[in-house]
Amino acid sequence: MDHSLIIGAGPTAVQTAVLAGKVWRGDISIACRDSIGSRQLKRYLYEHHHTLKVEGKDGHSLSGKVTISHFYEGFHQVEDRYSTIILCTPSDSYEEILNALEVQKRKRVKTVILLSPGLGANQRISNLVNDENMEVISLSNYYAATKFKEDSCIAFTKSVKKRIYAASNTEGPGLDKVRLLLEYANIDVVVKNHPIEAECRNITTYVHPPFFINDFSLNETLSDTKSLKSLYKLYPEGPVTPLAISEMVKLWKELSILVERLGGEPINLLQFLHDDNYPVKEEALSRSDIEGFSGFETTKQEYLLYIRYASLLIDPFSVPDENGRYFEFSRVPYPQVSHRESGEWVMPRIPMEDYLKLMDIRSLGHESGTNMPLTNHFIQRFEQRVTDWQSQTGRTIKGFCKGVEAREVPS
Repeated sequence: MDHSLIIGAGPTAVQTAVLAGKVWRGDISIACRDSIGSRQLKRYLYEHHHTLKVEGKDGHSLSGKVTISHFYEGFHQVEDRYSTIILCTPSDSYEEILNALEVQKRKRVKTVILLSPGLGANQRISNLVNDENMEVISLSNYYAATKFKEDSCIAFTKSVKKRIYAASNTEGPGLDKVRLLLEYANIDVVVKNHPIEAECRNITTYVHPPFFINDFSLNETLSDTKSLKSLYKLYPEGPVTPLAISEMVKLWKELSILVERLGGEPINLLQFLHDDNYPVKEEALSRSDIEGFSGFETTKQEYLLYIRYASLLIDPFSVPDENGRYFEFSRVPYPQVSHRESGEWVMPRIPMEDYLKLMDIRSLGHESGTNMPLTNHFIQRFEQRVTDWQSQTGRTIKGFCKGVEAREVPS
C-alpha cells in the first residue's frame, strides 16, 4: 500500500491532506517542525479525533475531511513507511526538512513532490537525495488559495487555479499521481520537459520583488501604524509606478536568461499574466499585443504591463453595483510586521519569502555563471531597509540575518 506524508502545519498542508485522502489509496500522515502552528494543529487533531476539514466556496471538490493516520511534531520519529512525500512548506526550507528526515536512508520513498518550489529547487533536492530511483517533481505553484478560518484549524479554500505546470527529474509514475490528484479538482495539469520550466511559471517570482521590495512597500510593511495602502494600486495608493513596471520587465529578462542557461524555455510574461492568472478586456489589451509581447522593444513592454495593472484596479468582469462601481480588485491590504507573545518580531511572507527566493536565485545564477544584477539589487535593498529598521527600533526580525544564505521563514 502506498502511504503519503504531508510536510507542513499550515492551511496548504491541510488542504493537500484532504485532497490526497480523497484521491490516493493508503494512509495520510502529517509531519512538521515544532512551532505555534504545529501545536495548534496537534491540539485540533486531538480534539477532533484526528480528522482535518476543508471548507470551500460553493462546496467545490476540494472541500471535505480526512482522518490523519499519524501526526509527527518533528521528524526524528517518522517511520520508513511512506512512498510519497509532499512538501507544503516554503521552498527555502526543503533541504533542512529532508535532511532532518534523513530521506537518503528511506528505502520506501519513491516520490518527493515540491508543491511551490523556487527556481532551481528541483535541482537542489535531486542533488541532496542523490538517488536516481527517487522521483522529484516540481509544481509551478500551490494549486489554490487557502487560509485557516479565524481561530481555527479548519481550512477554507476560496479559489482554485485553472492550470498547474509540473515536471519531474526522471521518468516515473509520480507525474501520473500528480495528474490524478489535481484533475480530481478540475485543474488542468500541463507536463513540461524540464523542472525549471515548471518552476519558472510562478508569477510571484516576477511580480513580488518589483512591487513589494521597494521603499514605498517596505515602509508600509515595517510601519507601526496600520497601513491604508493597497498592494496592487497605482501610486500613491499603492506601489505600482512606471519604475516598478520597468524593474518587472528587467527582472523577467534577467530570469529568462537564467532559465535558458539551465535548459528551459522562458515565459512570455504578459501572456502568462493574462492567460494563467487573470485576464483583462480585449479593449484594454489586444490578443496580438499579448502574444507578441516577448518580441517588442522594452518601452512597449513596459507600457503594456502598466496598462494591464491599470485595467485591473477593478475587476473588469465583475457586475457593477447600483452605483455603477465594479469590484475593487486591487484593494488588497499590506501585511505588516507583527509582534508575537514570545517577543519575536515577524516579517510577513510578503516580502520575506520573496527575499529568500531571491537569495536562492542569486546562488543559482552564481553556480551557472549568470550575471544577476537586478536580483542582487533587490536583495541589497531589502537587507538595507530591514537592517536600518532594526537599528532604529532596537528590534530583531525573526529569520533575518544579513549575509547568511540559509534562513528560516517564519512559520
